[in-house]
Amino acid sequence: MNAITTLLEKAKQFHGDICPGIATGTRMTIAAMRELGMNPLEKNQNLIVYVEIDRCATDAIQAITGCSLGHRTLKVLNFGKFAATFVDTQNGKAVRVSQLPKKEDQPTDMNELRDMILNAPEEQIIRIQEVSVQIPPEDMPGFPSRSVTCSKCKEQIMDGRDIQKGELILCKSCSGEAYYSSL
Repeated sequence: MNAITTLLEKAKQFHGDICPGIATGTRMTIAAMRELGMNPLEKNQNLIVYVEIDRCATDAIQAITGCSLGHRTLKVLNFGKFAATFVDTQNGKAVRVSQLPKKEDQPTDMNELRDMILNAPEEQIIRIQEVSVQIPPEDMPGFPSRSVTCSKCKEQIMDGRDIQKGELILCKSCSGEAYYSSL
């Protein structure tokens, strides 16, 4: 098996199938890791990835890199773009890889589209940019940088995600940024 076949199989096991998004995420990951001098077939302890979409490509990136939310090495910034920035935390080098716009003659059949993504020259499907990313200390992997208790709901808030309102320490939910409402 060659490297791309091995990595696609890894992504397939994680996601369930090899759709166009998995193909794109796999190609993006291979390109980014090559640019950073990292081997996608090996665990890379010094890698943090910022993904810009919550779709299939993210599953491929997570499966191949081993980066995850729980390890604080996968960051989701949902901008709705098939794009991701890979950061080598040891040397600070970062590359952003994004899917190029669709072409008019692009296949509409999902299997044909997947095959096109897998077989097209890299420069026809993705763009690679060197970028700079400043990772705040509270976003780095490891133990929480700080932990406080919300004055209102009494839940624990970690890593500087609290909001000061006068004398109160509030979580985002209690400060009015809740994504849910209590019943």
